[in-house]
Parts: sequence; structure tokens; C-alpha cells
Amino acid sequence: MSIWEYANPRRFMATSTAVLPCVWTAAAVLCATGLIWGFFFTPEDYRMGYSVKIIYLHVPSAFIAINAWFMMLVASLIWLVRRHHVSALAARAAAPIGLVMTVVALLTGAIWGKPMWGTYWEWDPRLTAFLILGLFYLGYIALWSAIEAADQAADLTSILCLVGTVFAVLSRYAAHFWNQGLHQGASLSLDAEENVADVFWLPLVVSLAGFVLLFIALVLVRTRTEIRRRRIQALAARERLA
Repeated sequence: MSIWEYANPRRFMATSTAVLPCVWTAAAVLCATGLIWGFFFTPEDYRMGYSVKIIYLHVPSAFIAINAWFMMLVASLIWLVRRHHVSALAARAAAPIGLVMTVVALLTGAIWGKPMWGTYWEWDPRLTAFLILGLFYLGYIALWSAIEAADQAADLTSILCLVGTVFAVLSRYAAHFWNQGLHQGASLSLDAEENVADVFWLPLVVSLAGFVLLFIALVLVRTRTEIRRRRIQALAARERLA
């Protein structure tokens, strides 16, 4: 069976109904385990003290904020190339989640930055790119709401998503592009020497996995809502014509 068959709204609704309970359960278990483990059962850092524990919220939320935009990019490209409505609705569904995660990452970063840097905000390359990414989320959501024609809105927001991807990439790799800046390097990396110590790394990975599954669950729920909204709008339009 081709993966494109899941672009059929009926098949998507049936499949998502079946998998959502498992995804919700796994997300709840992993998030609770990672956050409780990290906040209550890890020691303080020799440099950062207990403020290091905010890493279990800051890193997963920042990870989701950036990768939610990449998910929207893939869905937008599918819409532009294959015109599958479920992909456009999935991109729309993911945007508010990405915006919330961006806000959480910025707020937790500010709280973490005050004792570490002596300031809540600095025009650091990564922080600045991340802030601009948040503004693109706002613009994306506003553009969807401003255009009544659904297909036209999907086209224009897809183009906006392509442009905003530049800042998603900068948010992820700004520390590699510029040496200056206060923001530390990656807490999780393929290079083991860059990772945090294992005592912090293990619960962080669990928390990150929980946030990923939480994002998937929320996107599925919101996409289902968007499909139902589209159906209601179609029925209302049919009744007006009748």
C-alpha cells in the first residue's frame, strides 16, 4: 500500500483514531518520566547549580520549535507538488504548536540566561534567529486566517514556509556559523564530547522523546479538527447553494 493513500481524509481519520491512544500514552509516560527524573533525581551542575534542570524543558521545546517548522516544510512541499489537502491541513495544524514551543523555549532560555549570563536577553545569533522564527510562526498563522479561499491560503502559506525555513536552519546551526555569542553549544550531539554528562543526558533524551511524541499526538488531533472543520464548511456551502 502506498503511503499516499493516507492522504485520503477518511483513511487518515481511521488510522489516526487507531494510533492516537498509543501515542498519547507513550508521550505521557515519557514526558512524566523524563521531567520527574530530571528535576528531582539529578544532581546540581558544578557550574550552573540547580538552574541546569531547566534544560529538561528548554532543550526539548527548542528542538520541537525548530523541527515543527521542518515538518511544515515537508507538508507544504507535498501540497505544492501533489495537492494533497491533508498535508496542507497538517502544516496548518502544526504551526500553533510550534509557536507555543518557541515561546516556551524563549522564556525558559531567558530564565536560564539570567543567572548564567547576567541578562535575560542578548542579541546572540542563535537567539535572534530563534526570535525571527517565532515571528514567522505568527505570520504563517495570521496568513491562514486572513485568506478565505482555502487552496489559495495553502499556496501562500507554503511559500512563506519555504522562506521561513532559512531562519529555522539558522536557529539550529547559528552556533556553527558564528563563533561569537553567549549561547552554549549543542546539549545533544552526534559528537559525544559535546554532550552533557550522562547523569543529565539520559533523562534529557527521555524527556525529548516524550516531547516528540507529544508533538505528534497534538498534530494528529489538530489535523483531525481541521479536516472536520473543512467538512463542515463544505456542507454549509452546499446548503447555501441548495
